[in-house]
Amino acid sequence: MPHAALPAAPQLEFEGTTPYEDYVRAQVLTNLQHPLSDDPGEMVFLVTTQVMELWFTVIVHEWTTAARALREDDLPTAMAALRRSTYELQSLNDSWRPLAHLTPAQFNSYRAALGGASGFQSATYRRLEFLLGEKSPALLVPYRGAPRVHAELEAALHRPGLYDEVLHWLARRGHAVPADVLERDVAERYAPRPAVEDVWQRIYAGDQDSDECRLGEALTEVAELVWRWRNDHLVATRRAMGAKTGSGGSAGVAWLEKRAAGHVFPELWTARSRV
Repeated sequence: MPHAALPAAPQLEFEGTTPYEDYVRAQVLTNLQHPLSDDPGEMVFLVTTQVMELWFTVIVHEWTTAARALREDDLPTAMAALRRSTYELQSLNDSWRPLAHLTPAQFNSYRAALGGASGFQSATYRRLEFLLGEKSPALLVPYRGAPRVHAELEAALHRPGLYDEVLHWLARRGHAVPADVLERDVAERYAPRPAVEDVWQRIYAGDQDSDECRLGEALTEVAELVWRWRNDHLVATRRAMGAKTGSGGSAGVAWLEKRAAGHVFPELWTARSRV
């Protein structure tokens, strides 16, 4: 009988760095950690924050893809990007776990190393919030000393957000989205409108298998996970530092409580009460 073929052995010798290193840039990633205190817990805080930044980058990519696809009336591509982003948001939210049980004493052991640093200053997170319609020209102020970053954020501020593209898509499908909503200044924070709530109410009262209803549910899943992210941030911060002033001079827990009280894509939530 013929012998069964042996499994091929992995390649072990390469001319330079490994193809894995060339693709992933692992040496770059694993040499970005430079703790500023002697406390061993700071390494966890630093790596967790960097992981969050990577997830922000992926999610911005997905929502930018979804917004562009909706602008081009390519619903399957938009839905696929939104669906991927829900898995990524779940992983982002799970990133809180290493920090979720910090006591004040544990956080204080390296908090001084942060200096004036605050997550509020994350440029990538700012782009994520802009895509959600959480906009204001004042939010560009922290980046005036970094011209390239400031220019990128200013461009993002003046681009339609994800929900703006959704409402334009609905209008092209014949739904009664008001002209003042479609022509609004997209550099300002999105504010809920009763007429947009009416649109979603009619969609949800109709065919549950319609493209509009499926899109609405995908957006609702995103909105729920964003809300969970904000609440997990609030709880972790409250456990670690109570009501003290936040990093970088922010209001800390008070500011996070205000953020956690709201929902993105607001009419998707209020319309449900009328279906």
